[in-house]
Parts: sequence; structure tokens; C-alpha cells
Amino acid sequence: MSGAGESQRLRQEVVGARRIVVKVGSSSLTTAGGGLDADRVDALVDTLAKASGDKEIVLVSSGAIAAGLAPLGLDRRPRDLARQQAAASVGQGLLVARYTASFARYGRRVGQVLLTTDDTSRRAHYRNARRTLDQLLAMGAVPVVNENDTVATDEIRFGDNDRLAALVAHLVRADLLVLLSDVDGLYDGDPSLPGTSRIAEVQGPADLEGVSIGSAGKAGVGTGGMVTKVEAARIAAAAGIPVVLTSATHAADALGGRATGTLFHRTGRRSADRLLWLAHASTPRGALTLDEGAVRAVIEGSASLLPAGIAAVEGEFSAGDPVELRDTGGRAVARGLVAFDAAEIPRLLGRSTRDLARELGPGYEREVVHRDDLVVLRR
Repeated sequence: MSGAGESQRLRQEVVGARRIVVKVGSSSLTTAGGGLDADRVDALVDTLAKASGDKEIVLVSSGAIAAGLAPLGLDRRPRDLARQQAAASVGQGLLVARYTASFARYGRRVGQVLLTTDDTSRRAHYRNARRTLDQLLAMGAVPVVNENDTVATDEIRFGDNDRLAALVAHLVRADLLVLLSDVDGLYDGDPSLPGTSRIAEVQGPADLEGVSIGSAGKAGVGTGGMVTKVEAARIAAAAGIPVVLTSATHAADALGGRATGTLFHRTGRRSADRLLWLAHASTPRGALTLDEGAVRAVIEGSASLLPAGIAAVEGEFSAGDPVELRDTGGRAVARGLVAFDAAEIPRLLGRSTRDLARELGPGYEREVVHRDDLVVLRR
């Protein structure tokens, strides 16, 4: 059907999006045995180049490790970090070279941006990342973003590019996030089984109650699955960014606003950058245990954390590092940027800032975690 009926089915929040982050998974770019599939890359670039027009596209692309498997003689994704990093080192160059050649057919330049969680959880680093991405877009280049697998350790990894894409969408103030994989949307069960249906729209968390979400992709060359994609969609939607989840073969329909895949509607508003990074990209360097009064003040009263409310400290961290705030049962209730080194905190426990200032000096009359540097994880 065409004409008025088709126009009415267009998703207006997608059609009106000017700045779009598109994430593509390894399985959509490579062969099952490793190595880039040039035809698949070219097909994706064709779609992005034709859809761009007056739109700006940021591409978050997996595929570096998978692309490096065949050239290094590996028949499957290695389990150990060292060989993963070696594969990424070889594959990342091949991946960007392929994108550079493919976008050049449309006279478009490509800029490579590699990130770790350290680059996005520390305020100065993510501001630099934002400036770089904004400048690339202003100069007409297509930023190709990936996790910096060649240097990232287990402690500072995003773990999957779905979450990275959600955070990048917030970083660049995107109007839309499109997650492309080998499945054409979110289903209410295993899509390979009869009787399951695609979920066309998700208005909020209640729409996902009782939905069985698989954890693995089909091709076996990536790290994500439907669980990571739904979590990424939840992060972006809560930050005020609609999300379309579909397969790479339906990318043109998704970018055109047609009713393909699953649309996750906005569920919240844009928050302060550092709070989103703090909640979803930071790795706590330690933990502070709060008494019941402090837990209530932080969760219900949106208060800063004062020394008087801290019962215990663990870990080794420096002022400015992210730490986890826990209740007496050990459950994480919040995360924040701490204002003191770990070695300083034991003598502050349970004491008022006034007493501390009188004994140790005016520099100790301050919050351990200021409310502007704190995000609540559980209410």
C-alpha cells in the first residue's frame, strides 16, 4: 500500500530526527568464520549515505575483533583478553579502511573515534570526546566509534557496543538511536519458535513484563545479544532518546521512519551528562556503606553524603573517583564521585563536618559525595 495510508504509518519522532546514532553489530558486517564481508559493509554504507541528506550520522561499529580473526588464523573469537586485543589491533585497521573506501564512493570522509569507559566516566575526558565528535560532524565527516579493545582492560571495558551506543547517543545529544543486528526486532519469545510475535512498540518497562529475552546472538562473533540491546534501549529512552531496534537488512526502513523493528519510546528527559556516565559507564573504585538515615537522605531527600552517615569504607581510590554507595545489607543504592582519598575516610566516619573542621581544618567541612556528583540507582 502507498500514499496517505503509508504516510500515516511513518514514525514521526524518527522522521524528524536530525542527529542519529546508528549501531551495527559484528554479525552484520562479517562472515561467521571471521573477516569483513565487503558487500555487507557497502550495503550498510549505501543506506546511511542515502538516508543522511540533511541528517548527521554517527556510526558505532562493532567488528574489529571479528575482522581480525581470519587474518591471524583464528577460527573463533578467543576467550583470553590478550588475543582479543591482538585481533582488535589487526581488525580495527581493516574495519576503518573498509568504511573509508566505502564512504568515499559518496564523497564522505570518515573519522575514527576509539573510547574506553575511562574516556566517558571522567568529566574532562567525555567533554573532549564530545568536542571531537561535534567537530567531525561540523566538518561533514562520519564518526566511526568503537570501544578501544586494543588497550581496554576488563576493568575499564564497556563490555558491549550496545551500551556504548546508548551513551554516545546521549553524549552527542542525538535525536534517535538505531540498533542494527541480525534479528528484525524484539519478540515476545524465541523468534525461531512458532507462536512468537514481534513487539512493534515499547512505551515503558511495563510493556516488557513477562517477555523472555534471549542472551545470545546467532553468529557467535560478537559479545552482545538481545539482553544488551534492550538494556541499551532502556538507557537511551530514559535519557529522552527514542530507539529503533531492527536488523541491518531493514536499516533503510528504520531510518525512513517506517514501521519496522521495535520502537522504544522516550521514558525520561535528558539528564546531566556526568550522571548518565556515572550510572552506566563508570567502574566504582571502592564502596562506602551508609547508615539507614544516610540512605534515606540520599534516596528520598536528594541530599549530599556527609561523613556522619558513613559506617564503613572499602577499596583503594582517590578523590574524584567513582564509588558505590551501599546500604547496611550490601546493596548498591547510589554511585558518586568521592571528594576524599580512601586513606582519609576512616577518620571521618560518623563525625559531623563541624567537628572535623575544628579538629582537622576548614578543608574537611565538606561533603564526601556532593549531590551534584551523585546518581541514585535504587529507590
